[in-house]
Amino acid sequence: MPKELQRFQQIERSIITTYRKTIWSPFVLAVKKYRLIEAGDKIAVCISGGKDSMLLAKLMQELHRHSEVPFELIFLVMDPGYNEKNRKKIEENALLLNVPLTVFESDVFAAADSACADAPCYLCARMRRGHLYAKAKELGCNKIALGHHKSDVIETTLMGMLYGGQIQGMLPRIKSTNFEGMELIRPMYCVLESDILRWKEYNDLDFIACACKFTQNLTGSDEDTFSARRKVKEWIAELKKENPNVENNIFQSIHNVQLDTLAEYKQEGIKRSFLDKFEK
Repeated sequence: MPKELQRFQQIERSIITTYRKTIWSPFVLAVKKYRLIEAGDKIAVCISGGKDSMLLAKLMQELHRHSEVPFELIFLVMDPGYNEKNRKKIEENALLLNVPLTVFESDVFAAADSACADAPCYLCARMRRGHLYAKAKELGCNKIALGHHKSDVIETTLMGMLYGGQIQGMLPRIKSTNFEGMELIRPMYCVLESDILRWKEYNDLDFIACACKFTQNLTGSDEDTFSARRKVKEWIAELKKENPNVENNIFQSIHNVQLDTLAEYKQEGIKRSFLDKFEK
């Protein structure tokens, strides 16, 4: 008689069976295509407690279990000032999912709120990343892994065009400019948020959303609360009704940029014009 799987094993199994095509395969594709993991890496998987980072932890565990490339993992949680309920929720979910946490504390929420009370989110994100880099390096890691996904890439690209007047993507791999020898990787770069939500619901999981006091009264789910991003999500959803491939088309567009058709562009911070070649 087959041995009954524990809950965390059932959840793990769903990743490589039910969601093999939509989550596991795109995850492996990103790792290989962008060369995100190399032999000897020690990677801090950064966990915020939301659906994206918790799925990332399980994906990295599964890859570590089966990969021929030797690497190490640490599952790093920074408590930036969570209330007791949210801190407990993160710890309970980690126990449920069999993810061993390394937790450290900071005052990021309070500092961001004090420094920029009207719109602390951008500052908070930058400060959190700095603390994560520093702690990961202290623990001997050379990379941090974040839970940004394909939908983040698509939405960020559109937000830059519609609200920022620029075409700017989100790279799957970045060398840190402030922490020598450190890199940031995004292993879920090819995984859509809608599939992450399906995995979460299929396994009847409940994660925290953004937990700072600035947004906690505005959120009741894992959905992003920033108005610009929310509008972009809604527009994409409307466009998908007529063209189901719209997300993939936007995503492919940032892999297929035709520089020869652009009037101006920046490369390594230097602005270049089509006239530079046109007048030669």
